[in-house]
Amino acid sequence: MAWNILHGGNDIPNGSDHVIEIISQVDPDIILMVETYGSGKKIADSLGYHFHLIAPEGTALDNKNVNLSIFSKFPFGKRIDTEHPFYLGGREVVIKDQTIRLFSNWFHYLPWDDAPETMGKTSEELLAWEQTGPKYDMIQKVLPYLKEYASQTDSIPMIFGGDMNTPSHLDWKESTMAIHNNLVVPWYATKVLEDMGLIDTYRTLNPDVMSHPGITWDTKGKKDEHRIDYIYYKGPKLKAVKSESYKAHLGDPLKINGVEIPYPSDHGFVVTTFQFVE
Repeated sequence: MAWNILHGGNDIPNGSDHVIEIISQVDPDIILMVETYGSGKKIADSLGYHFHLIAPEGTALDNKNVNLSIFSKFPFGKRIDTEHPFYLGGREVVIKDQTIRLFSNWFHYLPWDDAPETMGKTSEELLAWEQTGPKYDMIQKVLPYLKEYASQTDSIPMIFGGDMNTPSHLDWKESTMAIHNNLVVPWYATKVLEDMGLIDTYRTLNPDVMSHPGITWDTKGKKDEHRIDYIYYKGPKLKAVKSESYKAHLGDPLKINGVEIPYPSDHGFVVTTFQFVE
């Protein structure tokens, strides 16, 4: 499960409790969390997860300034620390004697436009615009880490997920030109991951963009639907077999397993099921 819970889930009454309710309904083995902001330890303790805060070792687990975290039902292995813990960090987990490297991620939303296809730019101009904000700079800073671990996935698979705040090149292709002002845009932020061999689980398993848009960002009263939250993986020892996305507007009920729960976030979430490959 990859989920940006929005300010620790605290933007609606009893929001962190609703985060707990939703997670308990999904019952994921692993959670890659964004905007943890002090709520992670409470959530993990309530549900019985091992909890890793992506912050310098010794940071208080309820520190309200820490963005990223990882929850696991399985034992943790080695820490994976980076120089940029606010937007990338990880932890190894051990499942049936197989080590997997998990990475939780957040990239800045700028540059952003609710409907990039209406900006009057060509595909090439949109790609140039994409590189004008902090998102591109963040990607450059973490690429060395991602390339290093992606190169080792024959022995240790990796799963990378979170809130990338970007549309996907896999959603802006020839078959979707009609909804993107006849544009095909190979968005850098997602294409660079594919070029390293990382696989976008949701779109790979739900290839029809029109029937399965996978929207995780949508504001009431505006037309700005986008799929911007992702789970990627790489490694021959893992195979993604199912991927689903869920969303509701902040404060509205999310219906899951027949239960309605007030939704505490402005982002939807993604859940991907993996199998080991013998």
